[in-house]
Order: sequence, then structure tokens, then C-alpha cells
Amino acid sequence: MRPLRGAADGIAPVRVTAIASLTPLEELEEDPFLVDSRSQHAMCARWAAEQGFVVTRELLVGGVRFDHGALWDGVRSGVDVFVAPSRRVLERALSSVEEFTAECVRRGVRVETVGRAEPAYDAAMKARVHRRLSMPTAGYDGL
Repeated sequence: MRPLRGAADGIAPVRVTAIASLTPLEELEEDPFLVDSRSQHAMCARWAAEQGFVVTRELLVGGVRFDHGALWDGVRSGVDVFVAPSRRVLERALSSVEEFTAECVRRGVRVETVGRAEPAYDAAMKARVHRRLSMPTAGYDGL
């Protein structure tokens, strides 16, 4: 497969689908990063920007099958990339990372992980995540 090139190369930008895990709020104390989908998507967006790519979709999924239509809607071979913060996020987001990876190969779509350290969550950070996720319909903007 030829290397992907981004907007900095003067061609249409590579489109990135950022995958975050849909993890219940009840798991916040034991694994805050998996619950904090906003930070997961932000990590993917930073990675994409560093590559000169553009995040065009953000998926929030939990245990989804590799062939689910939401994953593949509009995905184009050689143009699109899936990115997740880490393998463990993919393991929570997808029912089978291996089947998903094989399907990506079959369709000519790259799958990447950011591979950076996850943020360390203190009590205040956990409280912000809890407020944001527990009050989504109350107009809370997450600040």
C-alpha cells in the first residue's frame, strides 16, 4: 500500500475516524481513561493533526462487531485511517480487534494507535469527568 499523504502535501487530506471506548460511568474510579471519551478523542485529534490528517468522524462504541455499518460508513480504501489512543481502548470498543484489523487490511484501510501515555487522573479530574457524563442533558458544557 502506498504511504498516505495529508493536506500538507497539497492533496486532499487523509480522513481519520477516531475510535473511543464506550465505558460505563460506574468504572470511573477503576479506569478513568476508558470512561473519559473526550480525552480519548482529543488524543486522537492531536495525533491526526501531527500527521497532517483531519478527524472527520468520532466514534464512541463499546464491543461493536468488526463489520458493523457505523464503523464503515463512507470509509474509502487508501484515504481513511482509523485511530484509537491505545490497543486497550480498541479492545473495549470492538468485539474483536483481530477481526477488525483483518477487515481493515481487506478493505485497504489503516488502523493506528496513538501510543502515548494516558493522563494520570486525580480526584478533581475524575470529578470533572463525572459531572460531564452525569449531566449531559442539563446544559453542562464540560468545562
